[in-house]
Amino acid sequence: MARCVTCGSELHPERAAKYDYCTRRECQKQNARSLKILAVGVNKAADQYEVLDGRTKAETAARPYRDDRLASSGKDRVPARATPPGHGSPPRKNPGRPWSEPQQRLARIYNAKGMRPDEIARELGLSTQTVIQMLLDRAPAAG
Repeated sequence: MARCVTCGSELHPERAAKYDYCTRRECQKQNARSLKILAVGVNKAADQYEVLDGRTKAETAARPYRDDRLASSGKDRVPARATPPGHGSPPRKNPGRPWSEPQQRLARIYNAKGMRPDEIARELGLSTQTVIQMLLDRAPAAG
């Protein structure tokens, strides 16, 4: 029979199929891991949530309406929501620019508030070089 890795007590076979620790509070505190959750936009009234695991990451990456916010922009950052086209899809990018106009407006606002380009890049999920190009771009952001 399987045993708890922390205290050594016997595990029920059903519990042992998924976990290697028992249900005692001390063992759970020491061994439990948090889950990353992905909110998938369903409609304006509700969101559908999914655990972000290997399968969900692969499915999300394979979708034709892949949201730019899914790109890794920080160690544990998970996008707020990914929406399919026709359901509040992200704004289109200008040709020849790797950023959208709303991203450019946000970058300029953050810059005016004193944020550095690397901080803005982390916030927007873009590279620092892209943010610098964005801030130097003379074309006015549509508004």
